[in-house]
Amino acid sequence: MARKIDRIWVRFGIATAAVILFMMALLTTSLLLFWRGEYSDFYQRLPQDIRVEFDDLSERGLSDSPRAMQIYSEYWVGDPIKGEQFSLLLTLIAGLPLGLGASFWLSKLVTQPLGSMAETAKRVAVGDFTVRALPGQARGEMADMVRDFNRMIDSLEKLERERSATIASLSHELRTPLTILSTRLHAICDDVIPVSPEELRGLLDQSLHLGRLVDDLHTISMAFANRLSLHEEPLDLAQFIDAELNNYSARLAEQGMELERRIPDSLDDALVMVDPDRIRQILSNLLENSLRYAHSGHWVEVAVTSDDERVSLHVSDAGPGLPDALRDNPFKRFPHPTGTHKDGSGLGLSIVQALVERQGGEAQGGTSQRGGARFSIHFPRKNYSTNA
Repeated sequence: MARKIDRIWVRFGIATAAVILFMMALLTTSLLLFWRGEYSDFYQRLPQDIRVEFDDLSERGLSDSPRAMQIYSEYWVGDPIKGEQFSLLLTLIAGLPLGLGASFWLSKLVTQPLGSMAETAKRVAVGDFTVRALPGQARGEMADMVRDFNRMIDSLEKLERERSATIASLSHELRTPLTILSTRLHAICDDVIPVSPEELRGLLDQSLHLGRLVDDLHTISMAFANRLSLHEEPLDLAQFIDAELNNYSARLAEQGMELERRIPDSLDDALVMVDPDRIRQILSNLLENSLRYAHSGHWVEVAVTSDDERVSLHVSDAGPGLPDALRDNPFKRFPHPTGTHKDGSGLGLSIVQALVERQGGEAQGGTSQRGGARFSIHFPRKNYSTNA
């Protein structure tokens, strides 16, 4: 009940009805007072014998009798028009301030949070994200609107911080290979260092790193702009992941990583509607992340599970696990300080999250059973008849 009263239209209605009732009561009271005064003047003007007769008629309940009406017509000198004018004048004198006061109160009630929001919007427009709108005495949907407006500013402030951090991290990521390339090429041109296959291979590696960084930036920017091309089709995630792991077995073995599979033979009755190429990219980024940061654990597990609502892919390792700074947001862009990783762009896990969410799924990060990192990818389950 209290929640309904807080609605602005209800409060407007109650205030308007209160003003109207007050005006009606004031008008009625003024008319009663006027007619009482007129009656007092009429009664005082009656001669003594007529007054006695009039009182006798009143006592016997004959105030409306022909004789009483005759007395009224002979001795009543009041003007009905004058009475109405008096009532209207009194109503205006007393009611106008009340009406103006109620109007100003309601206007302030509505415009105070709106004015605060307008002033806050001006400051946000010039890049000041420290300000917040004040609800004042607003309640109900007005207070909700101010609260949602402030939440929007919170989101804008967070996006601005992420944008600034991304630009700063990106400049560092680009500067390192560019500096190496520029320095080494100048040294070669000045005959400071000789041209050798090893030197050329190093320069090629730096250029390839730049290429990977640009490709990853393009992928993640297209995903966040909802312009990433997808060719979705029903897919048995268990069979697909099992087949793709065969392409990684040799590389994982070379790196001294034990691959443990926990994949059912088939999930024909629990398919997912996804883009196979993007799933391949997701799996590749997760395995590359394990190879890069969990190599010391020498173990990686890939599992596929399903329930009544979704089909999930899990990649776990036995490495050092997620740093404390990444536990709340394991898919943060450029999570590692510049210079602490030799390969990769720092966008691999961010790309995983973007690709998963773009296909209607959910990405989560946590701790594996061996203390390392565990990444889980969930997609909505699609049921298809095998006889179709």
